Amino acid sequence: MSAELDTQISAGHLVPAAVFSLPLRVYYQDTDAGGVVYHSTYLDFMERARYEWLRELGFDIHSLVQVHKAIFMIRSLNIEYFKPALLDDLLHVSVQVTAVGRSRLTLCQQVLRGQTVLASAGVNAVCVGVDTLKPVSVPAPLRHKLGKLL
Repeated sequence: MSAELDTQISAGHLVPAAVFSLPLRVYYQDTDAGGVVYHSTYLDFMERARYEWLRELGFDIHSLVQVHKAIFMIRSLNIEYFKPALLDDLLHVSVQVTAVGRSRLTLCQQVLRGQTVLASAGVNAVCVGVDTLKPVSVPAPLRHKLGKLL
């Protein structure tokens, strides 16, 4: 796990953007009979990276549920596959927040092998109350930390 500094072009200026990266090894259970990572497994990899990203920010699942009475659910996800991941590959799965709304987080996630992007996804997560499963505001302490990443 690591937080890296990436660079984006925004309105003609270079702007640093924090990117979280989780290293993952491809195991036999992640692949089909040909040793190629099955398409839905990328979603598992991305989920794991989001979980660890929140943990690194200081908001593990238990604190979100017990302290903030909130969890995140995926509202929508758009994924593109470019190249296959293979058995025993060392991958890095990134998470980068691109927008924070009242109850929604918009994230960009990528699965990389070295510098090669294997898959890329736009993810919209919504913060919901643990009891009602209805949208609630992103907890203020988390919103504050996310604001620093934008």
